[in-house]
Amino acid sequence: MRNILVAGAGNAALCAAIAAAEAGAHVTMLERAPREARGGNSAFTGGCFRTVYDGVDDIARLVPDLTEDERRSSDFGRYDAETYFLDLCELSGFRADPALLEILVDQSLPTLMWMQGHGVRFLPAFGRQSFKVDGRNIFWGGLTIETAGGGVGLVDALFRRAEALGVEIIYDSKVESLLGDRRRVEGVVVNGGERTADAVILAAGGFHASTECRVRYLGQGWDLAKVRGSRYNTGNVIRAALDLGARSHGNWSGCHSVFFDAGADDFGNIAILNQQKNYFTLGIVVNRDGRRFFDEGSDFRNYTYSKMGAAILRQPGGTGWQIFDAQAATLLPDEYRTPRAARVEADTLEGLAAKLEGIDMPSFLETVATFNAAVDEAVPFNPAVKDGRATKQLDIPKSNWARAITQPPFVAYQVTCGITLTYGGLAIDTDARVQNEEGEAIAGLFAAGELVGGLYYDRYPGGAGLTSGSVFGRIAGANAAAG
Repeated sequence: MRNILVAGAGNAALCAAIAAAEAGAHVTMLERAPREARGGNSAFTGGCFRTVYDGVDDIARLVPDLTEDERRSSDFGRYDAETYFLDLCELSGFRADPALLEILVDQSLPTLMWMQGHGVRFLPAFGRQSFKVDGRNIFWGGLTIETAGGGVGLVDALFRRAEALGVEIIYDSKVESLLGDRRRVEGVVVNGGERTADAVILAAGGFHASTECRVRYLGQGWDLAKVRGSRYNTGNVIRAALDLGARSHGNWSGCHSVFFDAGADDFGNIAILNQQKNYFTLGIVVNRDGRRFFDEGSDFRNYTYSKMGAAILRQPGGTGWQIFDAQAATLLPDEYRTPRAARVEADTLEGLAAKLEGIDMPSFLETVATFNAAVDEAVPFNPAVKDGRATKQLDIPKSNWARAITQPPFVAYQVTCGITLTYGGLAIDTDARVQNEEGEAIAGLFAAGELVGGLYYDRYPGGAGLTSGSVFGRIAGANAAAG
């Protein structure tokens, strides 16, 4: 029986552990966090998975308790492999590793079916990925499936299955270095002690929670970002592999960052999730100068949200406000109703401006008036498609979903940058084996999840992160067990 060590305990690590255990290996997971904070970044997510599917029948395979009423009242559309692959390529600026992307796309649905067989329950993402139009739930942006209970529900289900398969989980275990050399890994140093193994799987996340690494690799100002997810993802496992001779890969100056509630804690709070603010497409966003600074309707938020944190961090003071009127507010999901949200409301725009601390009030009122006058009212509004309802003759247009902000009460949410994960990491091959600087596989060393480089550069489509962690986690676990 092969002895496998897994560094990390999020979605990718758990999928790796389960795959190795079901192949007959003895698996030990080394989780840096205490038990009450386990689950890595995965626990902080909404639990959405992006997968290939060919209409409602594939959805029903993933959601066997889908009701006939839900089938009749929903338009799930379809999301084919070609579209998925092209989305990943385009959002990476065509820099991502095409061989890895092909595996991610081709194995997306089979991997989710495998996870379902191990106790993960999938549901249609009605609350966040569909709008009701003419009485039907219309899904948009290629993202249709989420896990019951969100990210916490996902990792809890995977922990139950891992434990049932005999996986040993040791908490408060920080991996400090790897045993071996650039040709072969034979174990790890954890909490100052050595543990040997036949194979090691690295799945402990990126470096988003390290202030020092953020400034070093992402640049000036990134020390001010709030950490959306796990505080334990500081890049120590990546550094351990690089020190051994592993090859770095991907975009080390890039990250996934979102509009985040300005009132949120500096580190993610598992008790108060959904503090991101991703439905900016339904209103406008202004900075402290009272000016819009990007096209809020350029595309579905699934394709633009992951760069918004960087965009707001570049604005004066690193903060701004999302502005909605009453008709837009009715479409906002639960993430806009979290406790302690930095939210203000008023019956007039002048009254709202007076509550936006530090904003240039005259400039803000001019911005809203100019925007309202530029909206093309002749085009019907439809949030479930790119409706072409745009503004006219603005220096910064809104290309879709433009509606005049005229119906009280008016509401504003103050937002700042929340960093989710980093894009720089380790090079792997299609078998999830870590590569050394000479381009050879390091025997006994595998990787999956956010510490893998080469998958994302500028942005990625929402839900692809969890799917890639599961796909390559499963591959890493199976190959580590096979030897």
